[in-house]
Amino acid sequence: MRKPSPSRSPLPIDRVDRIARPVVAAGADYARGSLQAWHSHRRAQLLFGLGGLMQVVTQDGAWVVPPQHAVWIPSGREHQSRMLLPVTTCSAFVEPEQAPRAAQTCQVLEVHPLLRELLIEATRIDPHYAPHSREEALMHLLLKEIGRAREIPMHVPLPQEAKLGALCRDFMRAPSIRSRPAEWAAQLHMSERSFTRKFLAQTGMGFQQWRLRACIVNAISRLALGHSVTAIAYDLGYEQPATFSTMFKRMTGHVPSSHPAARA
Repeated sequence: MRKPSPSRSPLPIDRVDRIARPVVAAGADYARGSLQAWHSHRRAQLLFGLGGLMQVVTQDGAWVVPPQHAVWIPSGREHQSRMLLPVTTCSAFVEPEQAPRAAQTCQVLEVHPLLRELLIEATRIDPHYAPHSREEALMHLLLKEIGRAREIPMHVPLPQEAKLGALCRDFMRAPSIRSRPAEWAAQLHMSERSFTRKFLAQTGMGFQQWRLRACIVNAISRLALGHSVTAIAYDLGYEQPATFSTMFKRMTGHVPSSHPAARA
């Protein structure tokens, strides 16, 4: 497989942002723990990690991006990016009116082989590519493939309400399938029924669905860090690793040991 050239620095998007092209692209290498502080782009962005593990956070949620996956970041969406492992990236920056996806929130996307190769090739193209050229045709095909990429459930929505948001963030640091809504309701000094309504209104998800999603995202992060399936299962509160594996496959389409994150 071809890879982008090594030792690359991030594209200074502000220098090329006004170039009259529907897409500009660049690659970059990031060390483990690298943090891109809160920022936004006028253009939409597809951020693809060839290897490693990324996390993207916005005011309304968090997304973990496994190896060989990408995150779609809509135009103007303020976000923060953290590299949980060393990451080699390819980014495509798309004019808002040319955006091939209508989502107003971030999405984690599967990157099939054609899209992968298009992204790698796009990083080699001068942003001033000529109209009606091979390079322009490649960029138009890239847009079509971004539009048809399949979203995977890697989003953990975060409440805007401060106290509930703080509980959710604390939970995400050490999630457990055993956590119960009654416990959360007691911490917020409300009935379980009121808590359930509030949680759904704030996140768009029921508590159990949200809890499971947070556990899955945590598990994928830990697989990429080299933790064993057994350790992850017990830490998440499962009595049997096989039960965890069944749930994980139902949610992601992979058993934990064969997930792309486990091969990062």
